[in-house]
Amino acid sequence: MRLRKVQGKLKIEHSIIGGVREMLERLLERNPEIRSVIPGVIKPVRDARGEMKVRVTVPTTNGWKAIALSAGARQELFISTAWGKDELEAALKRCQDGR
Repeated sequence: MRLRKVQGKLKIEHSIIGGVREMLERLLERNPEIRSVIPGVIKPVRDARGEMKVRVTVPTTNGWKAIALSAGARQELFISTAWGKDELEAALKRCQDGR
C-alpha cells in the first residue's frame, strides 16, 4: 500500500527523465510533509551530462520549483510543501544519493 500513497502524491502528466522518478518516489516515501510533486515538460539541453542533479530554484504559491538535469534533458518539478528552501534541498540531496 505504501507505493499507492506515493503515486497519489506524484502527479504524472508527462514522462519523467531517467533516474528522476525513482528519486521522487523515495522523496515522497520518506517525507510526508511534501504534499505533492508535479513534473513539467522535458526540454533538451546541452549541459545536462553526467549524474542526475536537482536544483531548487524559486518559490511558488504553495511550495518550490526545482529543475532536474539528466541525460541531456531538463525538467521542471513543482514541489508542494511548507518547507523552506534549505530543508527541501537537503531532502533532495539525501534522496539523490540513495540514502
